[in-house]
Amino acid sequence: MRALVTGATGFIGSHLVESLVREAFDVSCLVRNSSSKRYFEGLNIRTVPGDCRDRSSLVEAVKDVDYVFHLAGLTKACTEEEFSGVNVSGTRNIIQAVAENNPGIKRFVHISSLAAAGPSPQGIPLNEECQPKPVSLYGRTKLAGELAVYRYRDRLPVTIIRPPAVYGPRDRDFLVFYKMVRAGIVPYWGKCSYSFIFVDDLVDGIMLCARSERAIGEIFNLSDGSVYTTDDIIDAVAGAMQKNPLRLALPRFIMPVIGFLAERIKGASIINSDKIREMQHPHWVCDMNKAAIRLGFEPKVKMKEGARWTADWYRIHQWL
Repeated sequence: MRALVTGATGFIGSHLVESLVREAFDVSCLVRNSSSKRYFEGLNIRTVPGDCRDRSSLVEAVKDVDYVFHLAGLTKACTEEEFSGVNVSGTRNIIQAVAENNPGIKRFVHISSLAAAGPSPQGIPLNEECQPKPVSLYGRTKLAGELAVYRYRDRLPVTIIRPPAVYGPRDRDFLVFYKMVRAGIVPYWGKCSYSFIFVDDLVDGIMLCARSERAIGEIFNLSDGSVYTTDDIIDAVAGAMQKNPLRLALPRFIMPVIGFLAERIKGASIINSDKIREMQHPHWVCDMNKAAIRLGFEPKVKMKEGARWTADWYRIHQWL
């Protein structure tokens, strides 16, 4: 089986590529010239120069593959135009390239985000039937990318996946929180609730969605099935780091100021105005029962164990 992966050099994409190679797929990775290929060393894959924003670079890449896993996306930016260029236009380009050059494809799997659905106003986990109400630029462009894919559901076998917060080895975003815990102080903005998924479980879910006929034309939330409070997350990371950090209470009204200042100092980092728009909503939880019932999805890793494995990886690779 031949597979093309976009976003293959990223956190989730690199884990997916390894899984595909282990399962004897013939893997091609669409890679920009500026992207690092450090996670591909020793893997039997092909790299194809290209960029989802450049439609002409996609034509040959999508031909003669059985599966396309579209993970390329922009998670941090300062303007809607930047987000849209990748998350909307880039997605529209590749699904159109597949429709025009490989209409017999077995599956097109698009990795979206819970941000496309938006937060849960009452803290009740959102299912796939809930009306999407994104609150950030990132979320709005990810939803628009979903719609670009969904328009082809009558012509192509598409599946859309909405993961919540993803963590695990190689994740640089959650690393920021680990460093705060190591420093002994973490921001605390009250009781919130979140869904999470460990990267290995997400990759297993992606593979399950790609192979199951019952996933065609569907949207799936993939999480570890638990809901975690702010304290649960701090305790899990603190336990993994063997630290007892001070929880520094921050009033919600000051959060936009923090985002603004961080953006001016560091640009498109994990702490920015758009991310703060999401963080001002206390509940980001999703219901993964559809995937469990329809596909037999069974996540294996909970936060406490996953946080420990992630900390160990950070230490071994000297990220901490």
